[in-house]
Amino acid sequence: MATNFVDRVHLHVGAGSGGHGVASVHREKFKPLGGPDGGNGGRGGDVVLEVDPQSTTLLEYHRSPHRVAGNGRPGAGDERNGADGADLVLPVPEGTVVTDGTGTVLADLVGMGTRYIVARGGRGGLGNKSLASPRRKAPGFALLGEPGDALDIVLELKSLADVALIGFPSAGKSSLVSVMSAARPKIADYPFTTLVPNLGVVTAGSLRYTIADVPGLIPGASQGKGLGLEFLRHVERCSVLAHVIDCATLEPGRDPMSDLEAIEHELSEYVADDSLGGRPLSERTRIVILNKADVPDAQELAEMVRADLEARGLQVFVVSAVAHTGLRELSFALAAHVQEARTEAAEVVPQRIVLRPRAVDDSGFEVRRENTPDGELFRIVGDRPTRWVRQTDFANDEAVGYLADRLARLGVEEALFKAGAVPGSTVLIGPADNAVVFDWEPTMASGAELLGARGTDLRLDEPQRPTRAERRDQFHARKDGQREAREDLAAERRAEVWTHRDPVEVTESADPDDDAG
Repeated sequence: MATNFVDRVHLHVGAGSGGHGVASVHREKFKPLGGPDGGNGGRGGDVVLEVDPQSTTLLEYHRSPHRVAGNGRPGAGDERNGADGADLVLPVPEGTVVTDGTGTVLADLVGMGTRYIVARGGRGGLGNKSLASPRRKAPGFALLGEPGDALDIVLELKSLADVALIGFPSAGKSSLVSVMSAARPKIADYPFTTLVPNLGVVTAGSLRYTIADVPGLIPGASQGKGLGLEFLRHVERCSVLAHVIDCATLEPGRDPMSDLEAIEHELSEYVADDSLGGRPLSERTRIVILNKADVPDAQELAEMVRADLEARGLQVFVVSAVAHTGLRELSFALAAHVQEARTEAAEVVPQRIVLRPRAVDDSGFEVRRENTPDGELFRIVGDRPTRWVRQTDFANDEAVGYLADRLARLGVEEALFKAGAVPGSTVLIGPADNAVVFDWEPTMASGAELLGARGTDLRLDEPQRPTRAERRDQFHARKDGQREAREDLAAERRAEVWTHRDPVEVTESADPDDDAG
């Protein structure tokens, strides 16, 4: 059966990717080399969840589960930066819990206007204008934009109500909500009339509180039978649970005491989400409402079991939603319990925020030596090396050399040497599912030698661009040279020409190129 209420959806979100930087040279008449003027790329847009008072269901995301923010625009010449990507703001109802694929709670969105960035956009790449320095006056490359975060999340709506009416189907919960508040839920004489939670606002004296009519409960609801999980999910935030018991039921084997024990058993079996700070359902304040007292036999049955229920320490109210009897006393009793629960909640000591700054000797990465079926490899794990690799255009030799310079200044070369890496070892940088593989060459050229004298650029002196065949020949010649260099180093190592040396201390450089990105 179609419904306009959805309280749990799987959502696939993707933040925008950052725009690429551009490598450009300023040119004008009589100034063939006016210096680099490439602009930076714009950042990608974020995916933001925001509590919206006009939103009451997650139906929109059930129909369209894929949401992507805008990408950043690339930079341009003449120092023009690309525009930032547009953020994607997704309105959600109050009380929405955000979890990842493993079930870890990411955010509990309570309070109108509360915002949570669930996926961050990628950084924009730097243009060659920002990469220029006194030592690198005319960079012929730019950094690429980073991809945005992409992940699968689960949005789960848990109603925010002070009192929850619980009980078997057709116990009269919807009727009570309709006469105690202005809510108008669906009421019928067949089970499971209520398929979605109904909230109503009740005023008792100077106190206002919300009351929820949730789907009916049957034995086995804590294991998902019937609409049990749909019911129990929406009472996790309620401070008061009111058992609504039908004293006029004609079903064989049912009576008020057995109904109460069945409901209490399901409450004790259900495991509430501890990460949200909620108490187990069996520890909440509970009262008993003996409903349908307008029926003569029901009135007699209610008076018979009232003493037994009060002997258990439960507060009992005999009411009739049809005749409107006993509702005033019930309303003020619920208000007293709600006021007490709010007072206790106000006394909760806020969690202390602990700041843990990074240690001064923390290099920001680590080298892991792994043995795989394909042989030994070395994996570099760290935010900065991973980010630098993502920003590198590997089709540009100078950009690759710039990456090698940054990794060397960070201390990656020395760390690989300490870990036992030798020339030709396989090195991986980045996550396991999307890593960049290198053949480690300690003597790799940095790329700075491609630059000419100060204020000049040898690339601009080339009469024409090399053909594809010429680039292929240069590539194979470079690979042959690297292979010969590895063979020479291996021969020298076997001959013990060079042995282990003390690691060179890496000091922090004041060059702004160290973290240009």
